[in-house]
Amino acid sequence: MTNKELLYIEDALGHENFMKSCSCKASEQLTDPTLSSYLKELEGQHTDLFNKFLNLL
Repeated sequence: MTNKELLYIEDALGHENFMKSCSCKASEQLTDPTLSSYLKELEGQHTDLFNKFLNLL
């Protein structure tokens, strides 16, 4: 794997971690159960994407 590819994966890991964290915080603050549930699903999707990028290493 080239240095440029490793930098791309590192960047993608950071973005997915940030999105997971934002989804988690937002779902905890919402009072609408439907919206909160949707954000928890998004958190799970971002966790899966994070793990897929991590497995590339």
